Amino acid sequence: MGRRNSYFRGNFVPLFFVFIVLIFQQEIVICQEDRSLDNPAANRLYNQFVFDKISNLTEVFEDDIKRELGFCITNVKEDYNEAFNFSTKPDFLNACGKTTKGDMMQRICTAAEVRIYFNGLLGGAKRATNYLKPNKNCNLSSWMSGCEPGWACRTAKDVKVDLKDDKNVPVRTQQCAPCCAGFFCPRGITCMIPCPLGAYCPEATLNRTTGLCDPYHYQLPSGQPNHTCGGADIWADIGSSSEVFCSAGSFCPSTIDKLPCTKGHYCRTGSTAELDCFKLATCNPRSTNQNITAYGIMLFAGLGFLLIILYNCSDQVLATRERRQAKSREKAVQSVRDSQSREKWKSAKDIAKKHATELQQSFSRTFSRRKSMKQPDLMRGLSQAKPGSDAALPPMPGSSSDMKKGKKKEKNKLTEMLHDIEQNPEDPEGFNLEIGDKNIKKHAPKGKALHTQSQMFRYAYGQIEKEKAMQEQNKNLTFSGVISMANDIDIRKRPTIEVAFKDLSITLKGKNKHLMRCVTGKLSPGRVSAVMGPSGAGKTTFLTALTGKAPGCTMSGMILVNGKVESIQSYKKIIGFVPQDDIVHGNLTVEENLWFSARCRLPADLPKPEKVLVVERVIESLGLQHVRDSLVGTVEKRGISGGQRKRVNVGLEMVMEPSLLILDEPTSGLDSSSSQLLLRALRREALEGVNICMVVHQPSYTLFRMFDDLILLAKGGLICYQGPVKKVEEYFSSLGIVVPERVNPPDYYIDILEGILKPSTSSGVTYKQLPVRWMLHNGYPVPMDMLKSIEGMASSASAENSAHGGSAHGSVVGEDGTSFAGEFWQDVKANVEIKKDNLQNNFSSSGDLSEREVPGVYQQYRYFLGRLGKQRLREARTLAVDYLILLLAGICLGTLAKVSDETFGAMGYTYTVIAVSLLCKITALRSFSLDKLHYWRESRAGMSSLAYFLAKDTVDHFNTIVKPLVYLSMFYFFNNPRSTVTDNYVVLICLVYCVTGIAYALAILFEPGPAQLWSVLLPVVLTLIATSTNDNKIVDSISELCYTRWALEAFVVSNAQRYKGVWLITRCGSLMENGYNIKHFPRCLIFLTLTGILSRCAAFFCMVTFQKK
Repeated sequence: MGRRNSYFRGNFVPLFFVFIVLIFQQEIVICQEDRSLDNPAANRLYNQFVFDKISNLTEVFEDDIKRELGFCITNVKEDYNEAFNFSTKPDFLNACGKTTKGDMMQRICTAAEVRIYFNGLLGGAKRATNYLKPNKNCNLSSWMSGCEPGWACRTAKDVKVDLKDDKNVPVRTQQCAPCCAGFFCPRGITCMIPCPLGAYCPEATLNRTTGLCDPYHYQLPSGQPNHTCGGADIWADIGSSSEVFCSAGSFCPSTIDKLPCTKGHYCRTGSTAELDCFKLATCNPRSTNQNITAYGIMLFAGLGFLLIILYNCSDQVLATRERRQAKSREKAVQSVRDSQSREKWKSAKDIAKKHATELQQSFSRTFSRRKSMKQPDLMRGLSQAKPGSDAALPPMPGSSSDMKKGKKKEKNKLTEMLHDIEQNPEDPEGFNLEIGDKNIKKHAPKGKALHTQSQMFRYAYGQIEKEKAMQEQNKNLTFSGVISMANDIDIRKRPTIEVAFKDLSITLKGKNKHLMRCVTGKLSPGRVSAVMGPSGAGKTTFLTALTGKAPGCTMSGMILVNGKVESIQSYKKIIGFVPQDDIVHGNLTVEENLWFSARCRLPADLPKPEKVLVVERVIESLGLQHVRDSLVGTVEKRGISGGQRKRVNVGLEMVMEPSLLILDEPTSGLDSSSSQLLLRALRREALEGVNICMVVHQPSYTLFRMFDDLILLAKGGLICYQGPVKKVEEYFSSLGIVVPERVNPPDYYIDILEGILKPSTSSGVTYKQLPVRWMLHNGYPVPMDMLKSIEGMASSASAENSAHGGSAHGSVVGEDGTSFAGEFWQDVKANVEIKKDNLQNNFSSSGDLSEREVPGVYQQYRYFLGRLGKQRLREARTLAVDYLILLLAGICLGTLAKVSDETFGAMGYTYTVIAVSLLCKITALRSFSLDKLHYWRESRAGMSSLAYFLAKDTVDHFNTIVKPLVYLSMFYFFNNPRSTVTDNYVVLICLVYCVTGIAYALAILFEPGPAQLWSVLLPVVLTLIATSTNDNKIVDSISELCYTRWALEAFVVSNAQRYKGVWLITRCGSLMENGYNIKHFPRCLIFLTLTGILSRCAAFFCMVTFQKK
């Protein structure tokens, strides 16, 4: 009880004193002899009171701060607490109260005086001698010692000070004294302002050598010998008041205490507490930053090791998968052959056994009036049992009734075998040759029977072996015979397309130049037509016209499809076009190229076993079995031979089972055997009803005789002959043009059309008359100018020139006397017309009359993803090099471009934006630059452009996610900025996404060379614009649209958010100088993402609009 009374008596006076102060808000006056502030309880209450009075100033300036400093302060109260929350370390308040003998509140600046200081500071004067405006206490007529830096005065005792008063400056001229420790007293005002947290504001001491008040930079006023050094005199940005900031290697828990950093910790400039170092980081005593280079080295070694593995083992995944598939195919082929052999042996055994039984019965008869016919049957059965033949084939039309009965029995046996497979789907025997028919959808169970890879291969090879056996039995099979065979074994039929053209003429716009004229004829299904002629005769133009595309040209005449005037583009899903160039993906295998085309262009409802059969049949017919798992190859990486590549080029169209197949010089560069192999495959397609038209150059006689029809063009796009190959020599012989012996007819005819050889004079025909002679022979109308040129050709050289320069040879109408400017203008108009027609063709749409439902956009998107995944795996070495370059860039920039506290690392981030933009753009160009020709071909074939683009973009998202991580793993650990790894990573992801979209647009709009130059130039120029300090409104407006400006702002803001307390003014000054806003971090990310989206939309629009068809 006595102790409680003693405590009460000892604390009553200060408690009552504080209570009165809080109630009446009277200023605190403590006599020098008063010892109340020595009491801990009184100290706490006193400090809390002073802190509350200072904190109330935020209410006065909150609106002004939000209006003037909203770009650098997100939450006024939060930032104020970070800078002036002295509740945990209020010792300097108590010390100042003792020093000032209790009149500290009369020395603290009011709102009006604080406004004078910060207005002068933000005005840019900073360290100028007089950067504060004259005021009531400090002016030209009144300048006391309290106006000097580091000193302050108090108000009169009877003057009540309202700290919230932001209008009136109180008279503060009494008892001037040095500024308290923990406060700073600027020159030009006579009051004290608390130093923010992270600052170190001790009392200054005079340096006799320099005459400065250390650690500050002000001097004692002259003429005042009794004046001493005071406290701190300024708090501004670190460049102007670095002496106030707690030095690096030390931390300041309060504004009057500074402690050295201990081992295992690090202290940056302006630290209030020491930070723990990571486990592997090196932190000696007084460390200014933790050395986390070890983590960077470890990451570099780990990523380097992964890249080496990726570089050397990238092909192993696909190679292993291909080996497994190859084993499955070999097993299926062996199973089919074994089954075929067993069936042949069983058939021969049954025939022999049947013959022996009948022979035994014949001996038991006494008389027989009928001659036995079984011996031929026996011999026939034995002959059919030879290897390579088929003893159990379905009967052909016209076969004996016994064979028909055999077929009926065979169907019953097949049904039993299918039921056996259904009951035992894992049976290694599978199904044999006899169930490999195309009627499988009618008979096969819906279970697992045809869903396993092995069984699908068995089905395909079984059917192929059956077809080969049928072809051996029917070598001279005609188209009608194939149709009958298809009806017999339920082969899926293709729709037929007959193309007829009447008086077809093509004129080049702008020049009125005839590329083709008066072309009449037709292409029939089930026949192989060859288009031949000298160079410049318009062979490729003729094929282009057949597909309904003639950009920059005017087409006249009629093109009939199946006897109707319809757009041939309505049948593009069942039309195949093989370009002259071998446009094949070199980083895919032969089988992968064919399979992709089959998946995207065959009917969507076609079962997978049927697709397997189609692809395997094409591989078999084109002789690509031994290279099916080989890469096609590129310029850099050797693959299959040129002839095999040409056959793959044709196979891409064959696997989609076209009804009309157009080929532009498919035999160019092939030897005789390869050409014959290709043509035999095409003839097999023709036997199934495909209409085939191909351009050839001087084929051999054997190859020439394999064609059904011939279209012979003369220069100027005029037909000299169109009809069966068998009658071409007869026709030209009727004109007196006879092919000499041992001379290839097509070579001879082309030499005549070239003018190299002249027909005999007895024929009375020149090569220029041949097109007109053909028109007259068939009764086609002949243009008058062509008739006139023919009539005067023999007698007048001028007429000959007229004929040569007339429409028969594609001359320019009215060209005589045309000046150079006129020709130039005609060329410009022609190019404009070509561009215009290309745009119209790209956006024109025609109805679908093909009656084929191909996979939709989503399904094709999946197919494109699968193809691109394989391509990326095979390009893993290139990706590894890209990542290695990013790693080196991160190390170099992280090491050389150190973070500057004054600019919050703006310089290092500027280099980062340039480097990441440049490297990611260059690599993203490959996504579209290298595949332009492939896309044009696939788009013309009807594949989805949207699926193609989305698949490309989706696969590149892997780089969008990984590349920032690769770069940041080096840059961050070698640079160690204050911003978090997460913030930097998010900004880099948005930046890479943005520049990747821009690279797409550049790759599509420009050729590879110019696109690379633009990719290098844009980041540098846009970064210079974004960091320009010129006060130019135009430059500022352009800067607002530059992605580099928003990326750099996001980096700087993410770093600036980590600078608080004493860094507040530095943060505001730096952001204001660069025009950044601390609240714009989400906006920067949105802008970068939106730029990436818009650039992708623009790239897709350009891809669809400016593609060449």
